[in-house]
Order: sequence, then C-alpha cells, then structure tokens
Amino acid sequence: MNEAGTTTVVELTEQTWPRLAELFGPNGAAEGCWCMWFRRSAKEFRRHKGEPNRAALGELVTSGQPVGLLALDEDGTAVGWVAVAPRLDHVRLDRSAVAAPPDPREDLSQVWSVTCFFVHRKARGSGVTRTLLSAAVDYAARSGALCVEGYPTDTEGERKDSGTLYHGTLTMFLDAGFELVGRRGIRRALVRKALR
Repeated sequence: MNEAGTTTVVELTEQTWPRLAELFGPNGAAEGCWCMWFRRSAKEFRRHKGEPNRAALGELVTSGQPVGLLALDEDGTAVGWVAVAPRLDHVRLDRSAVAAPPDPREDLSQVWSVTCFFVHRKARGSGVTRTLLSAAVDYAARSGALCVEGYPTDTEGERKDSGTLYHGTLTMFLDAGFELVGRRGIRRALVRKALR
C-alpha cells in the first residue's frame, strides 16, 4: 500500500473490486471497456463491450492475476485507477505500432505495461495520476519485473480532453524517470523504466 498525502493506493482484489465498480460506474469507465481493451483482440472487444468485459475483468481479479491499482481518498472512496500488469497479458500490444518493442527478438516475459489511467472528474488535476504511476512502478518492481513501459500521449503542453489522456502524458512519465524509447506517430511514444 502506498500513501501520498491523503491518497492511498491499493491493489485491485476481490475485496477492493466494489470500489472499482463504483469508480467505473455503469459505463465501465468508458464505452463498456472495463480496462479490457488491451487484453482482447478488436473483434473480441467489440463483441464483449459492457457486462461481458466487466465479468472478464472480475474473473482476472478472482484468479489473483495482477490487473491494476486503485487510488483511494481519505474516506476510502476510489478516485483513480491504473492498469498495470505483465506486458504479455495484453494481446493487443503485440499488434500495436505504438507498443512495438525496439528489438522484435526481445524477451518480454519480465516487462510490465502501464496501459491505462482513469481518474474521477472530481479528482483530476490533483496529482492522483502521478501517484498512481509511481505506485505502478513500485508494484511492478515488487512483482519481479525487469522494466515497466508505457505508451503515453505527447500533449506538447496543450490541454487535452480525458479521452485523449487515458494513456497518461509523456511529460508525466519522463518526470517519473522513464526514458523515451521512441516516438510513435505524431503524438504517441514508447517509454520505459529499468527496475534492476
């Protein structure tokens, strides 16, 4: 458990699942995603939007697989989420131009990925996302990862809507000690942080 100010970060477990469900609401954070976008093929994702995605994420949690962390406010209410897990758990990353590893022969078995952030609108701009990123790095390190990577958006200092920022911002990752591995298109990047 990590604490920053009045924000506590905890792992998503069966016990904390109700807090995630409340944070995500009936829409599953966005368009019935339930943070399954990177864990399913495009066809599977379209077919399972909404309740099937919720059930699938719930099954991962019940099985004890790492899926992510929750930020809780001083009252214990979930105000933020970060998806962090082994890269190989995310089938869609294999086909992503943004997430392509610099060396296609690289062993990715000990690489972890930070794929998604969701922060309640009332908590946005309060540092919750940065707190979650720091906790995600610590969690990956404790879980045996050699490095952790992300696929952030380069906002170039401009204000963006939350639908654009769910990967996190390049500035935030760089400020947290990640290194830029490569630019991926106009606004996207692959970043990594070595843990050992």
